[in-house]
Amino acid sequence: MNKKQAYEDKISAQLDEWNAKIDSLKAKAEKAGAGAKVEYYETIEDLQKKQTKAKEKLQELRDAGDSAWEDLKGGVEKAWSSFGDAVDSAVSHFK
Repeated sequence: MNKKQAYEDKISAQLDEWNAKIDSLKAKAEKAGAGAKVEYYETIEDLQKKQTKAKEKLQELRDAGDSAWEDLKGGVEKAWSSFGDAVDSAVSHFK
């Protein structure tokens, strides 16, 4: 396995973990009262927008050639950091 593939696998695994956390928030939203439900869904919508951007960056990375992927790595990490921080913040907020 080359470095690019290992990096893609790592990012994909992290995405799966964050997706599970978003699913958990959705489940909590269903059980929440009306006021809290609105807050949950606003947060989930924001997370899903960040998730889409992160997925787009991952796809760019996958589409990049073996020599070009290093150039994209910074953008991917920025999107990943933003998405991860948002997921962690939301999970902490709704504990």
